[in-house]
Amino acid sequence: MWCDWCAHERAHPKEVKIMPYLAGLPVPESHVDYEEFWQGCRRHELVIQRCKDCGWYRHYPRPLCPKCYSWNAEWSKVSGKGKVWSWTIITHPIHPALDDMVPYNLVEIELIEQEGLRLISNLIDCKPEEIYIGMPAEVVFEEVNPEITLPRFKRTS
Repeated sequence: MWCDWCAHERAHPKEVKIMPYLAGLPVPESHVDYEEFWQGCRRHELVIQRCKDCGWYRHYPRPLCPKCYSWNAEWSKVSGKGKVWSWTIITHPIHPALDDMVPYNLVEIELIEQEGLRLISNLIDCKPEEIYIGMPAEVVFEEVNPEITLPRFKRTS
């Protein structure tokens, strides 16, 4: 059963927004565990932390491998290709800067390098009704400012 708001949105869909980064939203904070990830994004490279001992990719970055408990890690460039593993359409803004952006999508992309290796982001070129589980996608980068570049995804065929 749809709530009244959802029923209204389905009956009167708004124009789909591309979801550019908006002034007024907080930017990601720098942290020692994430710095290599953000540096890679600034170079337009998707880099993921990987265990030097067992080869397991891990995202979100953290000091200890969840597979073999090793502290030895490196940063590896990945293809940036994957598939939509899950998604939702946001219809209620969670921040004042997003008031005019709803509806927008939030996707979880599983990268091809490893089952379970997933990132949360947005698809930049899709209407809500076009998104589906398993949709192929690849990373693109949005430069917010000289310090912040965000990984987003676009659909591929």
